Amino acid sequence: MASTLYTLGYEGQSIESFLTALKEHSIECLLDVRELPLSRKRGFSKTALKNHLERNHIKYIHFREFGSPKEIRERLKETKDYVVFFKAMENHLADVEDALEEAYHCILENVSCLLCFEKSPKQCHRSLVAQKIKEKDKNRLLINNL
Repeated sequence: MASTLYTLGYEGQSIESFLTALKEHSIECLLDVRELPLSRKRGFSKTALKNHLERNHIKYIHFREFGSPKEIRERLKETKDYVVFFKAMENHLADVEDALEEAYHCILENVSCLLCFEKSPKQCHRSLVAQKIKEKDKNRLLINNL
């Protein structure tokens, strides 16, 4: 059983530096928590990213359910209020119990990392997703932000 769940934002990284970070931590499975796995940054859209990962023997799973819905993202852009953002995301994640269970089982079987864009986990919903998964493990799981 994996005892650590990693999280990583690709903001400011090249695909090469991103892959290096994953390999340095022996990541076996990347869990993409973006609602829309698209990126203007080369190598980080779903298909290209999946291909890079497969060449490096890392599984890719997209959990659209964990992504920040458009209305929540737009409200954050307008208000810059992270307290409201995280409360809305917590309410959203309360409705995706099956996906949380699936992610938890994946993490039990693989050294796993949650992926999103933002460099800082304090400004990214992946920290909340990680916490919800940790609760599935009765809070024994360690969370390491790369």
